[in-house]
Amino acid sequence: MRVFVLLLLFLSSVFSQDKYMDNHSCNECHEKIYEEYQSSSHSKGYFNNELHRNIADKVSGKKYECATCHMPMADNLKELIEGTARPDKTNKTHTDAISCYFCHTIAYVKNAHKHNINTKARQAENYKPTLYGRLENPDDSDKHSSSKNPVYGKKVCMGCHAHKLNENNVTIFKAMDKEQESLECINCHMPELSGGAEKMDKRARGHHASHKFLGIYDKEFRATGIDMNISTKVDGIEVVLTNKMAHPLIIQPARVKYLEVKVLREGKEIWKNYINEPSEDREVFFEYRFKDREGKKVIIPAKAYSFEVNNLEAKESKTVSYKTPRLQKGDVLKATMFVRFAKNDCQSVVMLTDEKYKKANVLKEITHTIEKEEKE
Repeated sequence: MRVFVLLLLFLSSVFSQDKYMDNHSCNECHEKIYEEYQSSSHSKGYFNNELHRNIADKVSGKKYECATCHMPMADNLKELIEGTARPDKTNKTHTDAISCYFCHTIAYVKNAHKHNINTKARQAENYKPTLYGRLENPDDSDKHSSSKNPVYGKKVCMGCHAHKLNENNVTIFKAMDKEQESLECINCHMPELSGGAEKMDKRARGHHASHKFLGIYDKEFRATGIDMNISTKVDGIEVVLTNKMAHPLIIQPARVKYLEVKVLREGKEIWKNYINEPSEDREVFFEYRFKDREGKKVIIPAKAYSFEVNNLEAKESKTVSYKTPRLQKGDVLKATMFVRFAKNDCQSVVMLTDEKYKKANVLKEITHTIEKEEKE
């Protein structure tokens, strides 16, 4: 027993709280990656993401439970989650959001019921920290050692991007299934770019994985996630939607994606698939809908007791048919898929000033011109 106690004392003296390397310190050797990261959603957290901050504050004015994934390197993470501390704009471990150091020190990801758990590598006191990645034979530097870790092709994204259940076991976020691997995420959201990972490309690698973490806010990238096809029928038109992504079409409860279909004749709209609001066409209005214990609508899902979702699962297709006025030669059929980063319901309870959250943004748009009049 004495030997065991001595061993514990030795380990506690050898291992200490991680010495944090802030985002800017990475810029010295990884200029290109740092520049990419600065434009990414990973760099956006409580202090520079208005939608996230306002929803978090709406959920609780004391606890910041979102810190687990949105401020994961906070040096007082436990206190933030328990509500005995608040986000601090003077603290680099808070303002760095989903930091470089966090992502590159994940040693293991454990599947769990409410949300997965990232296990951080323990760093030995007075030794350089070891940063992990996918490169074969990675370079060390004066700031850190480097090592390849198989979790970076398997589960590294799954710690935060798999699923989240609220305290009532209601799913309020779901991006991936537990059988899926992070390599699917990486190949899509971190495509290979020219140039090595370091300023001094010692091993002449010639390329690196983009750290822009391309996603829904990138206009060109978001158009790649869905295929659309529009065709005519005797009494109308048919639209086929295909989700090309490895995750569901809708994963964020604040967002909505919807289809708008129009018939234009001589430049004027003569028919549309809804009259006033896109939500009138429920079949192609993709969103999460939450309810309280009595079955009434809940906007912020943290306290919801149930939910419904209209979605397209990964690789799933959906065909919708519409009866329209008789089509004539020269008529133009226009199908547009939109996304709102904050749907109207969300905007009704959360104050937002950034216009990008208020408007409808085009995901993808296609047109088809009638070459000849359809016969009965």
